[in-house]
Amino acid sequence: MKIAMMTDSYYPTRDGVVTSITIIKESLEKLGHEVVVIAPEPEPEFRQEGVYYYPAVRFKSYEGYYVPVWPSNKRRMMKEIAPDVIHIHGVATMAVRGLFAGRNLKIPTVMTFHTMVDDAALYYSPIKMKPETMQKLVWIYLRQVLKRVDVIVTPTECIGEEILSHGAVPKNLVTVPTGAKTDVFHPGLPYSDITEKYGLAGSKVMVHVGRISYEKNLDMVIRAMKHIDARLLVVGKGPAREDMEKLVRELGLEDKVTFTGFVSDEDLPRYYNAADMVVSASKFETQGLTILEAMATGKPVACRNGRAFAEIVKDGVNGYLFDDDESCVEAIRKCLDAPEEVREASMRTASENSREKSIEKYIAAYQLAIDTKRKTLAQKGKL
Repeated sequence: MKIAMMTDSYYPTRDGVVTSITIIKESLEKLGHEVVVIAPEPEPEFRQEGVYYYPAVRFKSYEGYYVPVWPSNKRRMMKEIAPDVIHIHGVATMAVRGLFAGRNLKIPTVMTFHTMVDDAALYYSPIKMKPETMQKLVWIYLRQVLKRVDVIVTPTECIGEEILSHGAVPKNLVTVPTGAKTDVFHPGLPYSDITEKYGLAGSKVMVHVGRISYEKNLDMVIRAMKHIDARLLVVGKGPAREDMEKLVRELGLEDKVTFTGFVSDEDLPRYYNAADMVVSASKFETQGLTILEAMATGKPVACRNGRAFAEIVKDGVNGYLFDDDESCVEAIRKCLDAPEEVREASMRTASENSREKSIEKYIAAYQLAIDTKRKTLAQKGKL
């Protein structure tokens, strides 16, 4: 099977969408399928061989992202690629292009709904308006997009339910988690150099992994550190880093909170191994792949009680959930003292959501899209 993946974000951007695309692409290619990525064009030094690019400009409201320039006639490109399926990642400009290509060239379409864009728009939309107005307009647009895709994929069931609650009527809705790389993220990796680099010897260690952006609510975790006898490594970069560093200084937590900056894919598994636990206060996640990565290394996790985390983490069984500042402190303390059975349950959760199990579900979603497109065309007499 040949799959064209159209995405609004790709390298050099680093976020959960790019990580998911990379995992799905590698898993498909390992099984003998061919995958082509189509993305907004970054600066020349960041372009990758084999990737098809749309001309793009930097997105001023969110550092590190690019916006394709409209109009741009790339129908010839898609005809040249001739995919069996177009797999759309995201719901913005590249999604519209993918839908146009699918309709005009009669190619089945699959869309992974990675991001709750109504929440993100409140932070990053270049046009400012009341939150209720913004959400209403976003969902008018999303309902039109979602009903035109042959198969909508959500990483967790709760996100599918949320989509339906807003009146979306997809042709097909399936749940397929982005599988964790349990062969890469696992216990037993060396980390003494990390301990030495950040002076962690003799301390309990917490790790927060992900883009440092406002919707991730890292400030809640930082405030909790006033009451926790441990060190926190904040792994990643993003537009909110400067404000988060300012908060650390205001609270006098410089000796407890360390910002590592971006960590390479090769080193990231060792950072999880260096930790006693992993924490996230985000209510934004549609899956939270970093938490599954942490679980795969056998680490207990403390997560915000909302959306995907509430589906993946069972409080007191494979991790701990919290709702506010006070319960965040409590969950972290429980996590730091988590018994062995919680750690074992954490690893089992990651194993149940491995990329090997996930990719078979994606292949089934592609076949469903092919069957749906064929049926639609037959009904319209266009086969």
